Amino acid sequence: MSSESRPKRCFAIVVSRYHENITIKLLDGARATLLQAGATDSEIIVTWVPGAWEIPLAALKHLREDSTVAVITLGCVIRGETTHDQHINNAVSSALMTLSLEHVKPVAFGVLTVNSLEQAIHRSGGNVGNKGIEAASAVLAMLPMLR
Repeated sequence: MSSESRPKRCFAIVVSRYHENITIKLLDGARATLLQAGATDSEIIVTWVPGAWEIPLAALKHLREDSTVAVITLGCVIRGETTHDQHINNAVSSALMTLSLEHVKPVAFGVLTVNSLEQAIHRSGGNVGNKGIEAASAVLAMLPMLR
């Protein structure tokens, strides 16, 4: 979408395709929350990236647009046999915090950092809620303070 065709107010949602069976549920929750709060479909821009590692670069692209009021990041990193997950989680969360502070716009961290697929299922609409809903709610709560 070119800058000329973007609405005056955009909510960017950056979603990892890795563990897409989980992240699609996070996306559904985030979109529904934004729509319930009064956003329109045209104000919600969804960008898919390969994995969590790529989320900060896509978030930066959106933050550089004047029309972007907030970015919601959604992903799922599941602990494996090595410490790889810890490196991904630390780098991504640090990069997103830095982007939020540098651009003075809310960037929600809706990336699941879990020990198992079962935990991811519970946090994407199961018995522990939906982190996508929580991430969208967080940016909505921050916007009035930044006006």
